[in-house]
Amino acid sequence: MINISEVLETNKMILEENLDVRTVTMGISLLDCADKSLKTTCDNIYAKLLRLAGNLVRTGDEIAREFGVPIVNKRISVTPIAIVGSSCCRTAKDFVRIAKTLDRAAKKLGVNFIGGYSAIVSKGMTPADELLIRSIPEAMAATERICSSVNVGSTKTGIDMDAVRLMGEVIKETARLTKERDSLGCAKVVVLCNAPDDNPFMAGAFHGVSEGDAVINVGVSGPGVVNHVLKSVRGADFGTLCETIKKTAFKITRVGQLVAQEASQRLGVPFGIIDLSLAPTPAVGDSVADILKEIGLEHPGAPGTTAALALLNDQVKKGGVMASSYVGGLSGAFIPVSEDQGMIDAVNAGALTIEKLEAMTCVCSVGLDMIAVPGDTTAATISGIIADEAAIGMVNQKTTAVRIIPVEGKKVGDTVEFGGLLGYAPVMEVSKFSCEAMISRRGRIPAPIHSFKN
Repeated sequence: MINISEVLETNKMILEENLDVRTVTMGISLLDCADKSLKTTCDNIYAKLLRLAGNLVRTGDEIAREFGVPIVNKRISVTPIAIVGSSCCRTAKDFVRIAKTLDRAAKKLGVNFIGGYSAIVSKGMTPADELLIRSIPEAMAATERICSSVNVGSTKTGIDMDAVRLMGEVIKETARLTKERDSLGCAKVVVLCNAPDDNPFMAGAFHGVSEGDAVINVGVSGPGVVNHVLKSVRGADFGTLCETIKKTAFKITRVGQLVAQEASQRLGVPFGIIDLSLAPTPAVGDSVADILKEIGLEHPGAPGTTAALALLNDQVKKGGVMASSYVGGLSGAFIPVSEDQGMIDAVNAGALTIEKLEAMTCVCSVGLDMIAVPGDTTAATISGIIADEAAIGMVNQKTTAVRIIPVEGKKVGDTVEFGGLLGYAPVMEVSKFSCEAMISRRGRIPAPIHSFKN
């Protein structure tokens, strides 16, 4: 049983070390909203979101005040819209109409984002899947709070390279349509492999079809807390280092567990999972990169970076699973460039490259996240980067993703300001060598042999 005394133990973490609950996300099934009429489908979606999530923001604010625990974001994830709209959407613009309905509901409810403008196409695209994917650029340009994700691969099915090729083109078009905002639309689009059904973090959140009608998922954070406590064991052996991270992760997760249980009870919605991911912010001191430096690296990207990140992830998970019986989502360290001041510093120092970030993906969550690249980067190059990340996820049986922003009019060395939690990013160099001939091939990369376990 969790009690308030456990939260009081964390007061110092909250006041001085940037501890927060990064998000309370309500997952909502929209399967029962589908209708042959597009208007009826949109009306049903809007009504159900307001009915189930009408008190989400108020409840989150109340819990934050009562327990003194900052809850940064209140969000919603919904059933992949490619499924919901399959019976009523005949054109890409039909799907955009659903996106606008979701955006209108998000503004009415006061939530930060709604995730689930999504398609799951790891083995192939239905006509509805393809229509939704092709609608993403216009949907991102026409809305403010909608996040989109496309799952292009899995360990069990392989990688749909047709979808990978299409997503390179879609990301380029999204960048073009939102160029007046430094191609910000791309920051709300993520391409995944092995996407989990219960991820509370944007932009990859959606409410999986295996979930119930509604659920509360909570994403905790606290890289600043971990960084602070590691200062007390500077120079200690690896055993001490690991124990310190593990114990700290336990305390952080207990706070998230309490918030999740309270939100579940007050909203009358079942508790789903705690996501243990260490999610940084642009705030100084709230950085995964700073943890890696405290472990002993001059900058992330130095030799030893992948080993240090593997250690960090493993200990966070070991401490977290002791604090909650229901752990899910991504549960690892996020390494977004624009959202982590330490990562930005490492890029500017020349220590961190896209290739090194890709290597780090092998041992942590997400992958190439919030990476700004030159606006003249080709669609094929973007597809090649997506394929590389998807291959890492497929072979290693883990979630990987790409959230890349080819910023129109920007070149290597420029800086892009996104604002808020999205922060700012230096434009990073990408390989000038072409993968066009490979990306032009049709079909699917088969699943690896170790996926055959039936």
